[in-house]
Amino acid sequence: MSNPLPSSTDPAKQHPDATTAPQERLRLPPTPPTATSELASLKIRLQSSLRQFPDFPSKGILFEDILPIFADPHLHQDLIRALELHVQDHLGIAEKPDIIVGLEARGFLFGPSLALRLGAGFVPVRKRGKLPGPTETAEYEKEYGQDFFQIQADAIKPGQKVLVVDDIIATGGSAAAAGSLIKKLGGVTQGYIFIIELDFLKGRDKLDASVSTLLSSQ
Repeated sequence: MSNPLPSSTDPAKQHPDATTAPQERLRLPPTPPTATSELASLKIRLQSSLRQFPDFPSKGILFEDILPIFADPHLHQDLIRALELHVQDHLGIAEKPDIIVGLEARGFLFGPSLALRLGAGFVPVRKRGKLPGPTETAEYEKEYGQDFFQIQADAIKPGQKVLVVDDIIATGGSAAAAGSLIKKLGGVTQGYIFIIELDFLKGRDKLDASVSTLLSSQ
């Protein structure tokens, strides 16, 4: 009577997956970038797209032109994503705003898109006489005199959390006026976010909540 063949001790034959499993693990997709590294990369692309115009709108001012961002759909998308990440970093994911307030006029370029991305409402603050219905008014100083901002009287409900956005903060007068309008309606200003800041004008000192800028300041 013949002896039975000895069973194989080769682990690859007993367990076909034994030798392939480590190779399969090596083929896992790469870890996605962290929010911090993604935001840093977006900022570099956006900063490099800005154009500079010296002595505009007045002598001694180096004007940073953000309009090239909106001429390129990929950069436009980058801007909204960068602002979304910036808001989350600035306020915390759990503290999302109820309302984004955009200031006339360039706050209208990206404020509505950011509001949609954050799941918030958008409210415009406009120059006097441009909004229908009952309004609240705030006065502010400009380099050549006084001006007035208005907001519709029912645009913000008492207790709603509000984030103010604009392209640039210079003297801070217009943003401060927006903050006072939010207070009049009973809203709570969470902060002010700008793309660029003219540091030497110290506009942030006029504002009643935290201030942050997305890109490098002058």
